[in-house]
Amino acid sequence: MKNRDQGFSLIELLIVVAIILIIAAISIPNLLRSRMAANEASAVGSVRAVNVAAIEYQSVYGAFPSTLAQIGTTAGAAPGCNNAQFVDAVLTSGNKSGYDVALIAGTQAIPSSSVPQGCTPGFSDGYVVTATPVTVGSTGQRAFCSDATGVIRTSPIGTVSYTSPLCNENQNPLR
Repeated sequence: MKNRDQGFSLIELLIVVAIILIIAAISIPNLLRSRMAANEASAVGSVRAVNVAAIEYQSVYGAFPSTLAQIGTTAGAAPGCNNAQFVDAVLTSGNKSGYDVALIAGTQAIPSSSVPQGCTPGFSDGYVVTATPVTVGSTGQRAFCSDATGVIRTSPIGTVSYTSPLCNENQNPLR
C-alpha cells in the first residue's frame, strides 16, 4: 500500500478548513442583515395589527384604548373591555421579533361615568403605537410609529419621537 492511499494530508485538510471559514465569513453578515429585515417587516405588521385593533376597540367600546392589554389577549381572562382579544398574546406582551411594541394613550380621557362598569376609561383623542428595536443594529435598525390616522412612520436611527396623541410628522412615512 502506498503512503498516498491512507487519507488526506494535513495541508489538504487545512486548505478545506480555510475555504469553509472564508465562505462563513462571507455569508454570516448577509444572514444577520436578512434577520434584521425580517424583524423590521414583523414590526411593521405588528404596528398595523395594533392600529386595526385600536380602531376596532374604539368602534366597539366608544374610546381609544390606553394600554396594549385592553386590546390584547391575556391568558385566563374573560373577553371584555379590558381584554378585548383583538391581538394575540405574543403582541400583548409588548415584545415581538426583536422589537418592543408599545401603545401610548392619548391625553383626553373619557369621563369614568360614561365607561361601562369594570372598564378602564379610554381616551377620545387617539393613541400612538411605537415599535423600537430591542438592540439597535442587531435586532433592527429602524423604529416605527403610527397613530389613529393609520400612517406608519419610520425613524432611521432606531428611536421614535412623538407628540401624543400624534406620531411626529417629522418622522418619515413608510413607503
